[in-house]
Amino acid sequence: MAAMAAAEEEQYEAVLCVKPAVHVYRVPPRASNRGYRAAEWQLDQPAWSGRLRVTAKGKVAFIKLEDKNSGELFAQAPVEEFPGIAVEGVTDSSRYFVIRIEDGNGRRAFIGVGFGDRGDAFDFNVALQDHFKWVRQQSELARQAENPEQGPKLDLGFKEGQTIKLNIANMKKKEGAPGNPRPRPSSLGGLSLLPPPPGGKFSAPVCPSLPAPTQLPGTPITDSLLSWPQPPAAASAAAPDVWGDFAKAPGSASNQPQTSSGWVQF
Repeated sequence: MAAMAAAEEEQYEAVLCVKPAVHVYRVPPRASNRGYRAAEWQLDQPAWSGRLRVTAKGKVAFIKLEDKNSGELFAQAPVEEFPGIAVEGVTDSSRYFVIRIEDGNGRRAFIGVGFGDRGDAFDFNVALQDHFKWVRQQSELARQAENPEQGPKLDLGFKEGQTIKLNIANMKKKEGAPGNPRPRPSSLGGLSLLPPPPGGKFSAPVCPSLPAPTQLPGTPITDSLLSWPQPPAAASAAAPDVWGDFAKAPGSASNQPQTSSGWVQF
């Protein structure tokens, strides 16, 4: 117990919220379980006016009512949980609350606290909410550190009927990948053949390991010597048909004898 008390004394006090104007009212005893109503407090006659400051020391928050000039403490309300019995809102307004103050000797009392501006009341409420949200997160982290196996496990498996959609429209296919093999160039004797340039002539590939052919003496071989000679069209048309007389069938000629050069037809 002494070690815990020393640890609490070493904790620093953080200021969560400060409001320069706040009013304190006497709260009549609650006759039933229904909520408090600020209309029953004689709002035009506050019992005290001053400054409100919300601080935190460890997991406990403190609502402190102080003199706005001297800073002297008028009353304070320790808050161990929120929402809870230490701080309650009223049913008829958002600017008024009921807090439970303590004097340190075991005596407690309920008083009403009101803000003149709704924004101040909102800030007061949010300051308490944020503090106890942080307290819950710290408690959860400490519990998971003590029992790591009991923490929530991340399930990345597909549920029944669940699908996933991938957009691969902008992805480039890699050459040599499955389904897109790299094109293999055609080769002749280990050498690749490239198409001839437009309008040019085909030239056989030259193997770098063989010596270049030497020019033999004599008439050089040109394309004109390799072309097959073709008879001119006019000469073939003017040549006489030397077989014309023998190609005629017997009896096709007239009965009169005809003479030709050196030949007599009977």
